[in-house]
Amino acid sequence: MRIVSGKYKSRRIQVPPNLKARPTTDFAKENLFNILNNRIDWEETTALDLFSGTGSIALELVSRGCPYVVSVEQNQNHFNFICHAQEKLGAKELFPVRADAFKYLQSLKQPFGFIFADPPYDLTGIDLLPAVIFERKLLKPDGLFVLEHSRKFNFSQLPYFEEERAYGSVHFSFFTV
Repeated sequence: MRIVSGKYKSRRIQVPPNLKARPTTDFAKENLFNILNNRIDWEETTALDLFSGTGSIALELVSRGCPYVVSVEQNQNHFNFICHAQEKLGAKELFPVRADAFKYLQSLKQPFGFIFADPPYDLTGIDLLPAVIFERKLLKPDGLFVLEHSRKFNFSQLPYFEEERAYGSVHFSFFTV
């Protein structure tokens, strides 16, 4: 796993073979962050990374200057890896949480400026994520929610949908308040 930009730029963290996460490809991640860099002031943005997997996105957010990033991952092995990567980098801005993302969202009280979700593509309920986030007002005004998904989903008819971008088999749907 490689961090693309920021204070940890080009740092690589070896992902153990026993992790079953499907990390966002470097190609897709670089293109996503090229878009986000023009829209987000990282130093002023709090972020939430749901279904964090290897923590690749959360660590990228910290590297780019986010002062507060919550990384939510249910799988114990993945959570341990995120904690290990946090320790290795000394990323004090990262707050790993071991929890089911849907349950975590139900208990969450604070809004974020940026929310990223990369659920397993076959996860039941992926289509409900935007509604949960907006009904619970978890995105700050002018905030951005990005949902990574496969091509079988189309979120364009949902409220707050802005656009979809595709990079190979990776699709990102963007939502704003």
